[in-house]
Amino acid sequence: MDHPNGTAATERDVYDITVVGFGPTGQFAAFYAGLRGARTQVIDALEEPGGALTAIYPEKYIYDVIGFPRVLAKEFVEKCDEQARRGDPTVRLKEQVHDLERMADGTLRLGTSAGDRWSKTVIVCAGVGAFEPKRLDVPGIRDLEGKGVHYFAKRVADFRDKRVVIVGGGDSAVDWAVTLEPIARQVTLIHRSKFRAHEATVEELHRSTVDLRFPGYETTAVATGGDGRLATVTFKDAAGEETTVEADDLIVAIGFVADLGPLKRWGFELQRNQIVVDKITMATNIPGVFAAGDVASYPAKFKLIATGAAEAVTAVNHAVTFFDPKARLDAGHSTNIMEKREKDGAEAVATPGD
Repeated sequence: MDHPNGTAATERDVYDITVVGFGPTGQFAAFYAGLRGARTQVIDALEEPGGALTAIYPEKYIYDVIGFPRVLAKEFVEKCDEQARRGDPTVRLKEQVHDLERMADGTLRLGTSAGDRWSKTVIVCAGVGAFEPKRLDVPGIRDLEGKGVHYFAKRVADFRDKRVVIVGGGDSAVDWAVTLEPIARQVTLIHRSKFRAHEATVEELHRSTVDLRFPGYETTAVATGGDGRLATVTFKDAAGEETTVEADDLIVAIGFVADLGPLKRWGFELQRNQIVVDKITMATNIPGVFAAGDVASYPAKFKLIATGAAEAVTAVNHAVTFFDPKARLDAGHSTNIMEKREKDGAEAVATPGD
C-alpha cells in the first residue's frame, strides 16, 4: 500500500523510538531506550552531541548533575555520549527535522533535511530549540564581536591572564566569573539587580576576588585600541556615575532568545515556547509523541539536567508500552535488565537456530 507521500509501506525503515535532540536529555533517552531493547535513532541539527552544553559553554563547570561535585560541560557530554551509544542507536547529526506527520496506520513520519524518517514513537528532547544570544545595546559593540566581545565563550584558556568583564547575573554569568577568577588577571562582573544563580555558586562568587559591580550597574560604552580590538568598557552605577576599566575581553551573558522553529507547526499544545506534556507520562497531545527536558512543560517544572534524565526515563518507558502494549511499564533496575539480557544472549549462543 502506498502512503500519501508516495512511500510504500514496505520501503519504510521504521524505528521503535526516535529521539529528536542529542543534548544530555536526548543522550540519556537514547541510552535508556537501548536498555529497554528498543530500536532507536537520534536526530539532531547540530554537528556535535551535547546541545547547548557543546554549542555555548563546553568549558564551563556544571554543578547540578548526579555523581559529579563539578564537571566541565564538555567532559560531561563525552560521558553522556559514551553512555548513549551503548545500545548502538543510529545517530544522525547535522540533520534537521522539519515536520512531523502521523500516518493512517499510526506510524510517525519525520520529514528531515535528509529525507523521511519513520518511527513508532518519538521523544522530543530539543532543549530550548534554536537559540540566539540577547545582544547588549551599546553603541559600536557589534563591530567588536569576535574582537574581544563574546556571546559564546567556549575555551577557558583563551582568557588566561586577561582582563575580563562579564555582564549578566544568571547562572552562566556567575559560573563564568567563578571559573575564570583563578586564571584571569582580573574579572569584573556587572549586573543591574541581584544575582539569579544557585545560592552556593553566588556564595563562592562573593568569597572570590571578582570585582562585583551590582546592583544598579549598566554597561554604557566600549572602546577599541590601536589594533581594532576591545580596549575598555565603561559602566555606570545607579546614581549615573561612570567608571571605565581596561578590558581584553567582554563576555555578555544576559540570556538567549529561544525559538522552537519547525516544532511550532507540528500541532503541539504550547506554553511559553515549551511543549505541554502529561507530567505522569511525558506524553504530548499527539499520540505516540513524548517530550522531555527543557522543552517539556508541566506544573512545578524544574529546568535541570537531572530532571531531564528522569523525564527521559518516563518518556521511554511509556513509549515502549505505546508501541508494545504487552511490555512492562517498569522493566526493573538496570542491573537486572542487563543480567537478563546477558543471560538471554548466552542462551542464544549455546542453542543456535537452524
